[in-house]
Amino acid sequence: MSSSSYSLFAVSDPDDPRVAAYRDIRERDLVGRQGLFIAEGEVVLRMLAASHQCEILSVLVADKRVEALEPILHQLPSGVPVYAAGQVVMDAVVGFPIHRGILALGRRRSVPAARDLLASLGDRALVLALSGIANHDNMGGLFRNAAAFGVDAVILDETCCDPLYRKAIRVSVGASLILPYATMEGDLVTGLAAAGLEPLALSPGGDCDLVDLVPPSRAAVILGAEGPGLSAEILSRARGIRIPMAAGFDSLNVATTSGIVLHHLVSNRG
Repeated sequence: MSSSSYSLFAVSDPDDPRVAAYRDIRERDLVGRQGLFIAEGEVVLRMLAASHQCEILSVLVADKRVEALEPILHQLPSGVPVYAAGQVVMDAVVGFPIHRGILALGRRRSVPAARDLLASLGDRALVLALSGIANHDNMGGLFRNAAAFGVDAVILDETCCDPLYRKAIRVSVGASLILPYATMEGDLVTGLAAAGLEPLALSPGGDCDLVDLVPPSRAAVILGAEGPGLSAEILSRARGIRIPMAAGFDSLNVATTSGIVLHHLVSNRG
């Protein structure tokens, strides 16, 4: 193994207190993580190491992966410990076979208020606003698309699930670690409009076809959960946009919808 400047520590006991934060991570996702999160996989570790939104507190890797990960490990801030364990020990710590063999413990540097985040945007802004997104796969896919199409910020209502749930981070390919986001307290449409954003609500019943939409200079694309979609309250107070589909079918996966809509808005900006 080549020499390196990062701090590497061997772990041979699953009960080692230094890796207690990684213990039984599935259960921790269900019962609460006290402001911390677990990032999983090489690509996500690279995103976390480079993130300005989140800080990395430690890394736990299978010892066979250390040498290949050294380019990333050398980028870690000084003092961040890297714990290396055999595969059997690592599986015992996390509570299931962790085939990727790469985990990191992180924390958001700050939790901005939605009003402040929106106020920081420029004269041209594209925001993704989410209502009632409770599926972590969908949340991850939405953040991935938002990052891919240059969304300036993501705003969640209070019924959305956590973008820093381990599976959501993994599906987002680390996008939820680098993209600014905040939770809107109170009414979503009111908060977006107060920030000078035009609310665009996606619905099969919208009165404007997406292909006919001229992108506003400051737009907030509002998406709801699959099945129930957006509430009647939101739809009555935002411009309704629809994606025309074949007869007899009017539903798309919400992450797929976001990709189509964001691509249109970005491609057709002035």
